[in-house]
Amino acid sequence: MNEFNNWVIEQFRANGGRVDGPFEGARLLLLTTTGARSGRRHTTPLGYLPDGERVLVIGSAGGADFHPAWFHNVRADPRVTVEDGAFTYEADAVVLDRAERDAVFARAVAAEPGWDEYQRATSRILPVVALVPAGPPGADSAPGSVADMLVRVHAAFRTELRRLRSELSGSGTTLGAQLRINCLTLCQGLHNHHVGEDAGLFAAIIDRHPEASDVVARLTAEHERIAETVEQLRLAARAESRDLARAEIDRLTAELEQHLDDEEEWLLPLLRTW
Repeated sequence: MNEFNNWVIEQFRANGGRVDGPFEGARLLLLTTTGARSGRRHTTPLGYLPDGERVLVIGSAGGADFHPAWFHNVRADPRVTVEDGAFTYEADAVVLDRAERDAVFARAVAAEPGWDEYQRATSRILPVVALVPAGPPGADSAPGSVADMLVRVHAAFRTELRRLRSELSGSGTTLGAQLRINCLTLCQGLHNHHVGEDAGLFAAIIDRHPEASDVVARLTAEHERIAETVEQLRLAARAESRDLARAEIDRLTAELEQHLDDEEEWLLPLLRTW
């Protein structure tokens, strides 16, 4: 298992969160905890559920009759490090109480029945843990240039759009609770990213490269158009219609792919001079 985990970790870090084999296309993160007994740092690949500003992980241990080591670690020291492929950040691990745990676990089972198989394999209650960022998103981001970070963030959005389209295709006519949350989490992530670009990155680009003001104005206008599409996706998710949400995801994918291509074509040459 350790050798397999090491292989997953190496692939994840080398490919910006993408892993081949049984985890291809899966929602995966790396969780680094402090050993409850040893005090040493341990990294574990885990599947996760989006949940707004936080993410949720489940202590399944493959349905074993014992909690996984990482769960014992976070109960002893809840400060952890999370790698999601685009960002690396510090977070606080919060074990959900039974009522919230049951509601979240039901969502997880509806989205992926394998979680129910793990629960049925053991008499213990599989714990659910929320990983809550300890600071602003991206505050502890992995090292690299501004250009590198932009490429990583773009890759993460492209990956999320592919996942959502795949998940929607495999769902019923009614949008499940977890899929609604996945859509709404993407909406919030895009909003936060574009607001951050408008107020931070774009202002810095104009300050250093006044000749790029027209390009920045065009990209800002694209943000406004994408925001309108994101709002339609948000409304579709709340309406619980799979087909409506899929249509809005397809529309958002086309608009966002073009926007990401535009940013990379126009901005990366400037950012790589910084």
